[in-house]
Amino acid sequence: MLGACLEHGYYRGERCPVCDQPGKFLMNDGEMESIGRMMAGILRHFPAKFNLPIDHTGWVDLIGLIEAIKSRRKQFYWLRQHHLRAMVDTDKKGRYQTVGNSIRATYGHTIDVEPDLPQTNIPDVLFYPTSHAETDMLLESGLMPVDRKKVHLSKTLDSAMIAGKFRVDEPVIIRVDAKGAILGGYSIGEAGSTVFIAKEIPPKYLSQIDEEDHGEMRLINLE
Repeated sequence: MLGACLEHGYYRGERCPVCDQPGKFLMNDGEMESIGRMMAGILRHFPAKFNLPIDHTGWVDLIGLIEAIKSRRKQFYWLRQHHLRAMVDTDKKGRYQTVGNSIRATYGHTIDVEPDLPQTNIPDVLFYPTSHAETDMLLESGLMPVDRKKVHLSKTLDSAMIAGKFRVDEPVIIRVDAKGAILGGYSIGEAGSTVFIAKEIPPKYLSQIDEEDHGEMRLINLE
């Protein structure tokens, strides 16, 4: 459930996590899932199908997005700006941003956009999940975009494992020397709470994490 507390703002769950009081109901889990899928599709992949203009950094008009969703899903006739703002503000992954009357996805694009993301306080080490079959090739040739316009890197070993399991049962994790890559002139942007993106990462900054290294990497993430 998505709700709004008059004192503490938007939240997900049955009650406000701060004051433990029931707030104003905004939408149920099924509605959030359906609207979230449409948001992801439109903002990351096919705004043109909805005649929705998008600028070079990924921003679209918030009201235009709402009308696009309502045009395909008549059951969401009640959708208003505050519903999408609430979804964005309570998204733990930080996949979207709203500024003024604009909204955008921060990562996952298959269209040509260049989000102007923060490039300060990037962790020294990031992680990239892959398969056993692709590991040697990536270590030799480096990381380049495949099905997206940017390389997506994970903040922690655990978040990389979770991302990797969407593709393979037993992901191999590549350690990315993010500090070295940045010093070498390669830009890395903070796209979400656990996601960072780059145009490419050369092989000199990559190494495979063996099973015995997992404990050490988790300790680094906790520091």
